[in-house]
Amino acid sequence: MFATLPDLLRLLAVPVFAWAALRDVRTRRLPNRIWPPLYAFGAVLLVWEAAALWPLAGFEGTRFAVRAAISVLFVAPLGYAFWYLGAFGGADAKALIALALLFPTFPEYAVAGAELPIVETQIGVFSLTVLTNTVLLGLAYPLGLAGLNLSRGRLSANSFLARPVATESLPDRHGRLFEDDAGETRSGLDLDALRMYLRWRGLTLADLRADSDRLRDPESVAETFDPTDGGTHVGPRTDGGTAVDSEARDGSSREAGSTDFDDPWAAERFLAEIDHGAYGTDAETLRGGLAVVARNDRVLVSPGMPFVVPMAIGLIVSLTVGDVLFALLGAVGLV
Repeated sequence: MFATLPDLLRLLAVPVFAWAALRDVRTRRLPNRIWPPLYAFGAVLLVWEAAALWPLAGFEGTRFAVRAAISVLFVAPLGYAFWYLGAFGGADAKALIALALLFPTFPEYAVAGAELPIVETQIGVFSLTVLTNTVLLGLAYPLGLAGLNLSRGRLSANSFLARPVATESLPDRHGRLFEDDAGETRSGLDLDALRMYLRWRGLTLADLRADSDRLRDPESVAETFDPTDGGTHVGPRTDGGTAVDSEARDGSSREAGSTDFDDPWAAERFLAEIDHGAYGTDAETLRGGLAVVARNDRVLVSPGMPFVVPMAIGLIVSLTVGDVLFALLGAVGLV
């Protein structure tokens, strides 16, 4: 037999994760509506298999119960814990919870005489295998980034995390600046926050770069607009939207050429006016990022890798190869 019916039905989740990975790469946004159906689907399959083994007695029943319990009661809460600690985004945590419900135990598939997955673990919790494979794939990303930087003659402490890109390309990029007015930093401006600021002012990045001296003056801000959430796919790219405030900021005029401003770039005003945060951005971080993109033709950017992408690849690897970490440990005689 190729596989049990529940295991066959589980394969329907693979294209969903593949679509989620592609969308995450393009927009860094995943709709919440994709997760509840996966949760429900996984729960139904889990109940289906539990009912077939009921009353979960004997070796097979007990083994299934233990593995399912580890997946649902450990791996799924682990996704929430990673999100709470800031290691995961919300979509990443929801995706891991979905995997914990959908794949609590190792599925079995017979393909062209081969039994897949090839490498199983002693613990036998498949969602844990997907997670470890995902982490291994995620570790390959900074190594590849460092290799790219090295091939272009650039080597620094941040070569594993960031690379230089053309400033004019920032409106379509995701990630975080790895530099500010003081030099390289790992707490630079989030590019979504940059887009939010430009949309709030009704500017393009080219506008900002062409007239940065004047735009640095907070009194140059007149009508402001809906900042959206900063996504590349949401609303106008950089030219404003629904008006929020049509009154210019109060205050006396300054002499032409003056740079002694109380609120350079109107950064504090921007953060005060928007009705939600700007990805942890404070006024100083915003000012430092704006100064860098206004002055430099190339900037250092950490592109970041959405965790759903290696998770989708890790799921496919897990369904075919199996547990890569377990195979590596076995090759060196550690398991």
